[in-house]
Amino acid sequence: MSYLDWTVLVVTLSFIVFYGFWKTRNVNSTESYILGDRALKWHTIGLSIMATQASAITFLSTPGQGFDDGMRFAQFYFGLPLAMIILCVFVLPIFYRLKVYTAYEYLEQRFDLKTRQFTAFLFLLGRGLAAGITIYAPAIIMSVILGWSLSWTIVILGVIVIAYTVFGGTTAVSQTQKQQMIIILSGLFVAFWVIINKLPPEVSFGDAVSVAGKMGKLNVVDFKFDLNNKYNMWSALFGGTFLFLSYFGTDQSQVQRYLSGKTLTESRLGLIFNGIFKVPMQFFVLFVGIMVFMFFQFTKPPIHFNPANVEILNSKPEYRDSLALVQQNFDQVFELKKAKINTMIAAIDNKNEVQIETVKKELNVLDRRDRIIRKDVEGLLKSYEVNYPSMGMASIETRDTDYVFISFVTTYLPSGLVGLLLAVIFAAAMSSVASELSALASCTTIDFYRRYFGDKHDDQHYLRAAKIFTLMWGMAALAFAGGASLFENLIEFVNIVGSLFYGTILGVFAVGFFIKSVKGNAIFWAAIIGEISVVSIFLLDYHGVISIAYLWLNLIGCAITILISLILQGFFQKDALVR
Repeated sequence: MSYLDWTVLVVTLSFIVFYGFWKTRNVNSTESYILGDRALKWHTIGLSIMATQASAITFLSTPGQGFDDGMRFAQFYFGLPLAMIILCVFVLPIFYRLKVYTAYEYLEQRFDLKTRQFTAFLFLLGRGLAAGITIYAPAIIMSVILGWSLSWTIVILGVIVIAYTVFGGTTAVSQTQKQQMIIILSGLFVAFWVIINKLPPEVSFGDAVSVAGKMGKLNVVDFKFDLNNKYNMWSALFGGTFLFLSYFGTDQSQVQRYLSGKTLTESRLGLIFNGIFKVPMQFFVLFVGIMVFMFFQFTKPPIHFNPANVEILNSKPEYRDSLALVQQNFDQVFELKKAKINTMIAAIDNKNEVQIETVKKELNVLDRRDRIIRKDVEGLLKSYEVNYPSMGMASIETRDTDYVFISFVTTYLPSGLVGLLLAVIFAAAMSSVASELSALASCTTIDFYRRYFGDKHDDQHYLRAAKIFTLMWGMAALAFAGGASLFENLIEFVNIVGSLFYGTILGVFAVGFFIKSVKGNAIFWAAIIGEISVVSIFLLDYHGVISIAYLWLNLIGCAITILISLILQGFFQKDALVR
């Protein structure tokens, strides 16, 4: 990186941190620390909600998802607007009427203390894991790309976020997230503009889009019902909607954002804003990945986008020689694909449908060969790990899709813009981590610490406790990040972690909101059974015993919790009548 890039990166991040300190210099009560004195406007709420969800993983992994799999992942967000409407109509009025600090306070009023704290515990467990992933995911990629120590990258990123979150609480989070979203969206548009301008002069933007469509990258909607298919219309509308209902309706990191609204109307507008603009933003992020894919159809890409893995293979003569042979095959396929794509563009311009179909089939064959060759590199890495277990890393991540976008940024963007895009990645990581730490500390303070001590201490004591818990969760997230390992795809990893807990949590809240006959004991044991069931199904799928996409876990967990609670309530009522 050039001095200009470093300057842009440091100045941008410093501005965010100092802005957060400045805007929260008057935070002096528990309410202002946790809910920002309930004074936020709808646009701040909306941007804060978007920034909380749009972590660094979104801007590292989603373009790679588009590069590898096209637009199918966009279906994941189709249930978001529906979920926002349901929450605005049914959930927000209840939270506002009760004037709660956390979503889980409602559960004690509706059921009992053990249900509140078990549900809060599930949130702390899931979100605590996610906070570590949110730090670790960008840190490992940035460390590889920039050549930094992974440990120091994690520490630098974590300490910056912990500092202003401990100081200013949710107000610092919400105020800095506005600036972070501006930086994130600006950086993405700049990257998109650069990609388009780096296409060959004879290839227009329309040509690139047309070829991407012919290569199957723009197929957004899949109506085929398949429980094993992670991304189709049905998993999106059912599994995705339940995931978003539970995430935005019961996850304190999101609930805390809109409970900070000045009025119920401001909070509703903030949620609707998120529901409207989040979907096109995700479409755009995926589309950026597809345009990176098209760029690399004319400019030869690396055979593997993770440079650290390439260095590992080149460190041993036998693997260096094998990689060289694979590289020769890769170069041949690249030249053949490039020629066929030029032929495709000419056929599209001439509206020669027969030739278009012929070339399309040939491109599909070459694309499969390209994927096979990339799999050969992954096979070499797995072989290296087996033969040199003590010389490599503890676990080599063979997939490289999470490195596609950042590799393009650092290699092909001009000086200054590289620093801006890296600032985008750091800003996105900071926004999500800050929200998670603030929510974790709020839940710990309100649902456990203050619940037990009640009025024994004054407000300043609980304010100090909230800051201490923020620091403790920050250190815990750093510890987890330092020992984590990559999953198949980072953005999937975060959603899988959420899907393991959100369905059960949503089931508890759904019963609380809509089934008044179910009482505390029934829902408590139903939640335990529901959570055990979800984890069991996930483990069976992981070990290949059954096959079911993770998005369905949200619907399954919710349905089991509701059904079991009704059955148990019937037994408890019958037992009470017998007595």
